[in-house]
Amino acid sequence: MAVDTATLLVSCPDQQGLVAKIANFIYANGGNIIHADHHTDLEAGLFLSRIEWQLQGFNLPRHLINEAFGAIASPLQAKWKLHFSDTVPKVAIWVSKQDHCLYDLLWRIKSKELKAEVGLIISNHPDLDPIAQQFNIEYHHLPITKENKKEQELKQLELLKNAEIDLVILAKYMQVLSSDFIKEFPAVINIHHSFLPAFIGAKPYHQAYSRGVKIIGATAHYVTQDLDAGPIIEQDVVRISHRDTVQDLIRKGKDLERIVLARGVRLHLQNRVLVYGNRTVVFG
Repeated sequence: MAVDTATLLVSCPDQQGLVAKIANFIYANGGNIIHADHHTDLEAGLFLSRIEWQLQGFNLPRHLINEAFGAIASPLQAKWKLHFSDTVPKVAIWVSKQDHCLYDLLWRIKSKELKAEVGLIISNHPDLDPIAQQFNIEYHHLPITKENKKEQELKQLELLKNAEIDLVILAKYMQVLSSDFIKEFPAVINIHHSFLPAFIGAKPYHQAYSRGVKIIGATAHYVTQDLDAGPIIEQDVVRISHRDTVQDLIRKGKDLERIVLARGVRLHLQNRVLVYGNRTVVFG
């Protein structure tokens, strides 16, 4: 039987004794550490850590853990986030007309491969509403034009707030989110059909074909105010040859997009990603 756990993600200026201080906080309160991973970015002078422990037998009640750890973390100038394994994040999936990533995510969530609840699906097109009906999920069609973009984003933010959404997944949502939206709701993961930073923007497979590349890739990344330039969570590639057409590249790319997006979302949901600057540490 699985035992509930707590996980701390910590980043702070590097200094001696950090592992001992964090571990001792857990040990002193009766916790049993089951996973611990640490990384030091020497160039940035940063210490980054993920530590997970069993809550069974832990002396501190959940609502006091954050405050108690703060007494240790604050003098270290640390930033930290606390997560509990029995918390099921609520996600919103955003799509346009392509359904391959949407279907993949929904099946993985339905089969419990991804630990999440889909609160709603948002799209700028009505095409994928039947899929939402198939899975009994709310579907909101909000067309986007240059003239109504700001107004529609306010509606999107209201929907996210009302549904208590923790994470937005852009599963081939072919629209650029505004800086104002990202400021209000920064927890957004996108799948880009290219091995970033190459071939940003639209039609990367056409760009890759024109360039005569021998591999194509896909990238799951957090969305920032800069187009296709957010912190990268997961990437992968597949080989192609001179015999492959643009349509071959698109077909192979779709397979890759499904896998890379699922991996990126899984790593996020398992609290294995720590962002610093425009980089990530992904703990195994």
